[in-house]
Amino acid sequence: MKNKIQVIIFLSVLSSITFSQYPNFRIYPSANGSTHQIEPTIVRHPTNPQLLFASAFTIFQSFFSEGIYVSTDGGLSWQGNDTCTGAPISGGHRGDPGPIIDKDGRFIIIHLGSFPTGVFSNTSTNLGVNWNSNVLLSSDDIDKLTAGTDDVSTSTFYGRSYGAWTRFVPPFPIVFSYTTNGGSSWSGVIQINTSFGSNRSFGPAISVGINGNVFVCWASTLASSPFTEDCIGFAVSSNGGVNWTVQECAYDMNGIKTSQLTPWLIRANSYPAMDVDKSGGSRNGWIYIVTSEKNLSPAGSDADIIFHRSTNGGTNWSSGVRVNQDVLNNGRLQFFPAIEVDNGGGINVIYYDSRNSIDSVDVFLSRSIDGGNTWTDFRITDHRFRPAPVGGLGGGNMGDNIGMTSTATHLIPVWMDNKTGALQIWSARIDYSSIGIKKISSEIPATFRLHQNFPNPFNPNTKIKFDVPSNVKRKTSNVKLVVFNVQGKEVASLVNQHLIPGLYEVDWDGTNYPSGVYFYSMYINGELRDSKKMLLIK
Repeated sequence: MKNKIQVIIFLSVLSSITFSQYPNFRIYPSANGSTHQIEPTIVRHPTNPQLLFASAFTIFQSFFSEGIYVSTDGGLSWQGNDTCTGAPISGGHRGDPGPIIDKDGRFIIIHLGSFPTGVFSNTSTNLGVNWNSNVLLSSDDIDKLTAGTDDVSTSTFYGRSYGAWTRFVPPFPIVFSYTTNGGSSWSGVIQINTSFGSNRSFGPAISVGINGNVFVCWASTLASSPFTEDCIGFAVSSNGGVNWTVQECAYDMNGIKTSQLTPWLIRANSYPAMDVDKSGGSRNGWIYIVTSEKNLSPAGSDADIIFHRSTNGGTNWSSGVRVNQDVLNNGRLQFFPAIEVDNGGGINVIYYDSRNSIDSVDVFLSRSIDGGNTWTDFRITDHRFRPAPVGGLGGGNMGDNIGMTSTATHLIPVWMDNKTGALQIWSARIDYSSIGIKKISSEIPATFRLHQNFPNPFNPNTKIKFDVPSNVKRKTSNVKLVVFNVQGKEVASLVNQHLIPGLYEVDWDGTNYPSGVYFYSMYINGELRDSKKMLLIK
């Protein structure tokens, strides 16, 4: 009887856990086993998405550098080094890496240095094996670098690469530099803004728009401890970063800035992450920003991921949308978001999330296929870890960010995880077909058809198939598949994109929805074609 009770308890606990279907792996296990790899970032080649370059702030005892990690097969395998070998190695490197792959395949990395103080860059022409000596961008005392490159082939500034950071003297502005020759030399430092009131500007992010415009956003923080992020600043340059149009406060926010994020006593922030839709679809050119916020709707009383968008080049911004779909005000924390817009226009956001444990975190992915109106959550870690500061850095520092990029078929996230005893870069390869629409046949159907979902009734997942025939007027059809409740309120958008002919399947996860009758409807090029009923039973 005792064993039977134990089995029942075990099965009950097991059923409450959501397991990830994505195997996790370290992209570059450190040879000594104790090098920390924090603040991971990752980029891809502008025209060869199989070529990936990841970096991290690497720490081994009192030695600091930037990790160089390279994949030539879309994240399947990796090689590299925990040390950037651009001279001088000792004192010339101090983290905050900003990796770049420019249009010619050159690897560029901008980073801090301590002897002397400043911002430096190194360049490699052989996939990160060898690096030139440090090139000075700025000798200022600075904080939080970010980097980007113009990957728009029709842009006047195609191939120009960029760096931005905070100048750590009043008025604590965001400053900027660019290179037109692959990092051999850089422009003079250009001050973008003057900060909002008495606020300070921190945590810049760079993106390039569909016409080559350069966008930079940042957190405008209060001037006194704990330096809460008060609003998002935004600037745009139409001439390759030479001149800027600035909004010191594009929209209000209330960040989570603290040196003791409970219960782990780690430093946390609400620095923004930004990306631009370059899919060529109906939302081409839209700009998206995500941050971690609390105590300002739609965020709850704990840290939530909040999304804003601009549909007109940053002139105006939408109201906020809560990205994570766990219960509001449940005391669980979501922080350190990274964002990637894939080639199909899907918006993908990863972040640390404690919804499944008071003491530890998973990494979750939230995905939207309707421009950020609705979101679906996926757990992408196959284990949890307990956040902890890195010894010797002070201030509860575990790093300030995680990262993500994409290939033609997969999302490639990177995050720091101390499962092995040191904070190391972990990743997973997430096939788009596992988080949304999946083409299951290239056979060209004769007509549009919406199939009955299966299983039905279901708990909590069901699959919906539909047929897209050939379109004589154009190569693709705009397909929208929407779920409504019995009150006629739209509760989920499963598909909203241009599709070529074929048979497709999409999954709907009803975990966060109550039992009951739901309807799903298919629209083709804006016209309602069919609706069907399904039953969720919990």
